[in-house]
Amino acid sequence: MERGVGEVLIDEPTLQARIAELGAEISADYGGRDLLMVGVLKGAVFFMADLMRELTVTCEIDFMAISSYGAATDSSGVVRILKDLDINIAGRDVLVVEDIIDSGLTLSYLMRNLRARRPGSLEICALLTKPDRRRVDVPVKYVGFEIPNKFVIGYGLDFGERFRNLPFVAVLHADLMSEGA
Repeated sequence: MERGVGEVLIDEPTLQARIAELGAEISADYGGRDLLMVGVLKGAVFFMADLMRELTVTCEIDFMAISSYGAATDSSGVVRILKDLDINIAGRDVLVVEDIIDSGLTLSYLMRNLRARRPGSLEICALLTKPDRRRVDVPVKYVGFEIPNKFVIGYGLDFGERFRNLPFVAVLHADLMSEGA
């Protein structure tokens, strides 16, 4: 196993099975509607691509890049939009696709920002959520997995831009965190 990769929390087959279930749920909920999926860069790219392939409804995609972490492992609570949407979401059915919800601070800001643009509907789909870390309650309609309060990598999640390409979700090895990569 690559240096830095600790315990595997969610293996590839388990990830893909849950994503198929989420795709079926979303397809049922959005049947007959045009869905706009908004991916939160960079972490949600892998999840969003796999999720889209499971949908049976018409959908478009757009992306936002927001930053609240910098190089740290904890959210600073100060959010910056690095890349905004290209598509006007007014009146649209919007599903925000997020890799992980930790404190909820960043996502809470993003949802306020998007609500102000008057979408027809606005929901969240998150691959992972850490309920023990939540500081702000953010209603998440679709959740892949609840995980313990551990720093995770893989399947889009990174540490210093590394490990995103792992096909599973694992805990970052404690030795690597203490070294600061």
